[in-house]
Amino acid sequence: MDLKQLIRNQTDVSLSFAKRVSQSESKDSNLVFSPPLIHVVLGLIAAGSKGQTQSQVLSFLGSKSTDNLNSLSSQLVSLVFADGGSTSGPTLSSANGVWVDQSLSLKPSFKKVVDTVYKAALNHVDFPTQAVEVTNEVNQWAEKETNGLIKEVLPSGSVDASTRLIFANALYFKGAWTEKFDASKTKDQEFHLMNGSSVQVPFMTSEKKRLVRAFEGFKVLGLPYKHGEDKHGFSMYFFLPNAKDGLSALMEKVSSESGFLDRHLPFQRVTVGKFWIPKFKFSFGFEASKVLKGLGLVLPFSGGEGLIEMVDSPSVGRKLYISSIFHKACIEVNEEGTEAAATSACVLVFSYVRPQVVDFVADHPFLFVIREDMTGVVLFIGQVLNPLVVD
Repeated sequence: MDLKQLIRNQTDVSLSFAKRVSQSESKDSNLVFSPPLIHVVLGLIAAGSKGQTQSQVLSFLGSKSTDNLNSLSSQLVSLVFADGGSTSGPTLSSANGVWVDQSLSLKPSFKKVVDTVYKAALNHVDFPTQAVEVTNEVNQWAEKETNGLIKEVLPSGSVDASTRLIFANALYFKGAWTEKFDASKTKDQEFHLMNGSSVQVPFMTSEKKRLVRAFEGFKVLGLPYKHGEDKHGFSMYFFLPNAKDGLSALMEKVSSESGFLDRHLPFQRVTVGKFWIPKFKFSFGFEASKVLKGLGLVLPFSGGEGLIEMVDSPSVGRKLYISSIFHKACIEVNEEGTEAAATSACVLVFSYVRPQVVDFVADHPFLFVIREDMTGVVLFIGQVLNPLVVD
């Protein structure tokens, strides 16, 4: 499968995910998240799983194999996430990290994927006695990798003594518009809310030709960012429904048609009549487990046999499962351009597998022992042949 098809599959999954998040996590709030970070987490889960669990993750991601996922991740790192800041292009940086309990070691095949495909820094920590310290360490790492924009991806109490693995990643972007807006022309105007009311917000404007394309029921605007010498191009696209309350219908359309994005991008500059877009700055965070389960991805969260390819475990009868996937993102759009950052953290814990149900009906002679368990001293040993005999 070629890179374009892999990316198209990833985009389709991301839009379906976005619809579900908008319905369940941000009904009355702004929404921003970074699809590549969610995909990286799930790619690591796929690489470290087996059987039905792996099949379910691959199916969810629209991928035929872990090799395809690994190929996509490797190419994204070299082709998309290369920093263009030094050549006047957008500043772009990404990082992956793995925190594993010191009592465990990554299986060689999984470690190879962590090292070579995701280029993740590996950290050995002591979860049972230093859960709070590890939480702080991951949060400080996320803050550093997002240029200080996101200070806490792991909430207090999300890591405890049962935690054995954390996957974390981060992405930072800062790009300047090819054609900046004149701040002196920015002015407050009415922005209509979903509930029928309105607020006054600052709007930017321009009289230059713009990349705009009209479709039935909505329009699309493209705003390109300055690129460097490598001609690596980034743009921001605005999908605007014609109806003031048409966002949910547009989201449904965007997320249900495969390849929708590629077919609905503007490619020609046209004269625009009225042209106003709002400045905005906000952050958004959510725990993704509920969303993923709602989309059918349930096995990695079940504590079954699936996640057995990650670590060599000395603990018999204990299985890894995902307890939570936290995601935070923020964005600012103004006259100069855009600054955005995101970070994810996937927490995996050990769980005892439910023991087999065993009957115990003492309806025949049996032995008994009374023992002091700290020292092991046996105080009494006996047997019961007939409970009715009293002497």
